Amino acid sequence: MRLLLVEDDNHVAAALSAVLARHGFDVTHARSGEEALQALVPGGPGFGVVLLDLGLPDQDGYEVCGKIRKRTGTPVIMVTARSDVRSRIHGLNLGADDYVVKPYDTGELLARIHAVSRRTAHEDTGGGAETALHLGPVRIELPTRQVSVDGTVVQLTRKEFDLLALLAQRPGVVFRREQIISEVWRTSWEGTGRTLEVHVASLRSKLRMPALIETVRGVGYRLVAPAA
Repeated sequence: MRLLLVEDDNHVAAALSAVLARHGFDVTHARSGEEALQALVPGGPGFGVVLLDLGLPDQDGYEVCGKIRKRTGTPVIMVTARSDVRSRIHGLNLGADDYVVKPYDTGELLARIHAVSRRTAHEDTGGGAETALHLGPVRIELPTRQVSVDGTVVQLTRKEFDLLALLAQRPGVVFRREQIISEVWRTSWEGTGRTLEVHVASLRSKLRMPALIETVRGVGYRLVAPAA
């Protein structure tokens, strides 16, 4: 995957680029907002994800995010030391797909990169490609957002479907509560925890499979793939 890293600190950029390269990413480094926008011109090489630092020398990172969103649908992950809730909400409202606070765990950053790229790929996939997830008797049709159990369609709300699809993309992997809230509700954890619990309970009930989504105490949730 081609990735655009927008970071004015060369030392930080070099270290992160090396890690990303080891995980198979082709990284282009932009040191300013203007360099980033030039790299994203229509007809350019194209990128799978943009990692955008907010503390840029020439433009505010929020402003750059807004400009990026006007010219491309490439997923944007803001990477910044600004940890307050208001900054997170502002970034997400401008069109960022995720928001990672420094210092961060590299493994979590990689997981978030893959998550936003998968979500974008699913949204852009045409009907000719493989677009269904199979989990034992559960079938999840991504383009039509339809879920069935043993052939019987189960009516889910939009957020219920988004939550199930997220967990189903990586069965057995534990998703942190904060990550789920960020990706499904596009907001921060504060005040949304109870909403997540309610949606998990609703999914267990509607699918009539209470063991499908396992609670990992103190961390989050994971999907336990049932036998076929």
